[in-house]
Amino acid sequence: MQTIYNLTYTQLENLLESRGEKRFRAKQIWTWLYRKRITELNEMTDIKKSLIEELEKEFYISPLTLTTKQKSKDGTIKFLFKTYDGSLLEAVLMTFSYGKSLCVTSQIGCSMGCTFCASGLLKKQRDLASGEIVAQVLYAQKYLDKYEERVSNIVVMGTGEPFDNYDNVMNFCDTINSDLGLAIGARKITISTCGVVEGIYDFANEHKQYNLAISLHAPDDKLRSELMPINKVHNIDELMEALDYYSKENNRRITLEYILLHGINDTKEMAMKLAELVKGRNAYINLIPYNAVDENSFKKTDEKSAFKFYDLLMKNGVKATLRQEHGGDIDGACGQLRAKYHKKGE
Repeated sequence: MQTIYNLTYTQLENLLESRGEKRFRAKQIWTWLYRKRITELNEMTDIKKSLIEELEKEFYISPLTLTTKQKSKDGTIKFLFKTYDGSLLEAVLMTFSYGKSLCVTSQIGCSMGCTFCASGLLKKQRDLASGEIVAQVLYAQKYLDKYEERVSNIVVMGTGEPFDNYDNVMNFCDTINSDLGLAIGARKITISTCGVVEGIYDFANEHKQYNLAISLHAPDDKLRSELMPINKVHNIDELMEALDYYSKENNRRITLEYILLHGINDTKEMAMKLAELVKGRNAYINLIPYNAVDENSFKKTDEKSAFKFYDLLMKNGVKATLRQEHGGDIDGACGQLRAKYHKKGE
């Protein structure tokens, strides 16, 4: 048995056709799943009973159950879900001026080993199936349905490395982007990688319109290798070469994510190195406040220093944004709530 959310529209069409059904049945089923957001297959009133019974032998709908929910004073909501095998995963719903953005998880645990990150406190157990990622979006959307609001943006930036689960992440994006599904625009879907170069090339060659973000966090190899072990496999030169290829193939601007760590990567020297690295490329820097994690000693950069760093980039010809902090009072770091539950033995 598997969740029916695992199937892309084309896969569902092909499955139905192979069983002698008309292809239009796929559109009917997807309408029930993604527009009417049913929770049981037998709620589909315009699908013949024999087909429903056949589908029920192989598929169920939601693969996730809610374990707990936290709401921040800034409106951020963190959902903690349990999967069919008892694993825990998080999704975070944030409110911005442009709408509701959901940060989704792509793996159970993470093996990238970034030293500042709560996600890596629990090593990778397995990849999430595409339907398990889809279900995070559907749960958040059902929550917003009560307020007549919708998920407008998706960031694949939660626990896990998306390009280490490439096929499932691509299927997930295609499902939520489909006009027959949730119809979330391609340019409102962002995939964030810590620098898996092979995945960047594969993504570039697909010519998708989804946004690409890179977790950079340091402008030179020495510091980046200390913070992010992936840099020992693919150094900054290799990473930038892959990003230049992506830009050439897709003519799309890249987001470079940069978490500001007090006394580590937030100095004037680091700002100048970062400006030199990025200048002339079709990219901008997203400066991110750090959510402190008990298990490490990294500290958040104070607001004054963050603005100084931002100003240095802008004055040196590099476009930058300073992201508003979200969820600092509710275990805001990716993986933090999940890690807390594991500590409690829940």
